[in-house]
Parts: sequence; structure tokens; C-alpha cells
Amino acid sequence: MLIRFRKKTDFENYLSLRLPAKARLGFVPTMGALHQGHLALIQRALDECDLVACSIFVNPTQFNQAQDLRHYPRTEEKDLQQLLEVGCQLLFLPTVEEIYPEGPDRASNPFSFGELESVMEGAHRPGHFAGVAQVVSRLLQIVRPHALYMGQKDYQQTLIVRSMLRQMQAEVELVVCPTVREKDGLALSSRNLRLKPEQRKLAPQIYRHLQAARLAFLENPLAFRQIEEQQLQKLSRLPDFRPEYFCFARTHDLKLLAELPPEQLPPPREVVLCTAVWVGQVRLIDNLMMA
Repeated sequence: MLIRFRKKTDFENYLSLRLPAKARLGFVPTMGALHQGHLALIQRALDECDLVACSIFVNPTQFNQAQDLRHYPRTEEKDLQQLLEVGCQLLFLPTVEEIYPEGPDRASNPFSFGELESVMEGAHRPGHFAGVAQVVSRLLQIVRPHALYMGQKDYQQTLIVRSMLRQMQAEVELVVCPTVREKDGLALSSRNLRLKPEQRKLAPQIYRHLQAARLAFLENPLAFRQIEEQQLQKLSRLPDFRPEYFCFARTHDLKLLAELPPEQLPPPREVVLCTAVWVGQVRLIDNLMMA
């Protein structure tokens, strides 16, 4: 049985009255257009918690372009059916006014992430992570879960949220789950729905180039600059592909290896490879751990 709430007061009242004192509550925040990656998060939460809540809210403050917000896929009826089938118990479907009563344009941002929000996604989507922190912090204050489940595909976002939790002094466990992929390697994303058929056929090349770069890096870690440049050039040659970045970084703070002195280069187990690529009008991100 899936119980739905649109008002935060109704959701908060339900949890205060119905959640057993020692029950563990898991939470999976989403923007809808659910796929197997989201469902894997919910299944993990169901395995580890007594009760699982999911939210569907397309957050306007994390979009840099109004066009991207307008085109974000909305599939509420299909989402509801998938949540029922996987066994999720609670669903929060708030309006913008419920999350931002003061208006999204006036929402405050009490968090600071330093250099972490100025590289990769932060550099190409200014203000994006401030919007992520705004919505996740407000959702956490409503749901008050014991565990928060997020996917590794949005690796930089998981580091931002981990920092946000520290700044909030929130006693919430962040559980980062492996990226779920199609059989051809393409990382599952709601944005994949917007790919044209010929673009969808080529999109798995992103993962293949990540894999090739990982193998080359493990053979010769000091050649990371050449590997980055080679893969950027190869991706740029593919039809409709416009890579924004393809770079190695430290796992704990995303400091680019290219900006580190040789004596500070981390071992492969502490390196992540991240990329963002425009395929036509759709922007896709992905990453791979080196160990």
C-alpha cells in the first residue's frame, strides 16, 4: 500500500503518529520520471529500513535554464505504478509553494561548499548545488529520516549532500548506491528519455570512453593529462557530442589531479573519473572509480 501526501503538515502529522519509536525510516528524494536506478535505491532502503518514503518534486532552484526545467520529463502516473510495484510505503508529492512558501526566487542558502561547488558540475551549472542543498535540506526537515539514499551517478552531488549534512549537524546516514546501467552501459537517467533514437544508440560511448580511460590510467597513472585530452578529442568527434569535461579527481574533495603537485597525487583507489557530455540537446553525466 502506497500512502500519498501533498501537504507537508499531513506528512509530518502522519509520521509523528504512525512511525514506531524504534523504527528506521529510509528516504529516497527524486524528481520523478522514475527508472530502475531510482527503484534500486528504494529496494536498498526497503532491505535496510522498517519504512521507506520517496518524494517526487521537480525542484526549480537547481535548474540553470528555464528550458531545461520545462522539458524535464513528468510521468506521475507511471511513477506511482512503479512505486506500488516495488513496495514503497510513503510518497510525498509537494507543490512548489509547499517547499518554498516564500517563493523559489527568495529561498535562502545557508550552506557553503567552497571549492567543491566550483569544479565540474559547479563550474558549468552555477547555482545548481545551492538549489540541491535548498531542496534536500527542506525535505529532510519534513521527512526526518534515519537514512538518505542517493546514487553514485551524481557523485559530486553526494559529496555536496554529505557536506550539507555535516553543516546541519544532521544525524542522517547517507547511503550511496552503485550506478545502475542499461545492458549497453549507459547510466540510467530520466534525461535519457529525451534522446533521439540515433543519439540513444551512440550515448553508451560515454561509458566506453570512461572504461578505456580507466584502463589507461591504471597502466600509467602519471599519464592522466594525456588520457583526459585523448578521450575529450574522441568524444568530440562523435555526431552530436559536445563534452564539457572529462577529468580525474580526488574522491573525497574532487580536487582535480591536474591542479595537484606531483607529490600530492593520490593512489588510484582515491581517484574518480568524471564527465559531462551534451548529446544533442541532452546533457548526460557519468563517472567511474579507479579502484
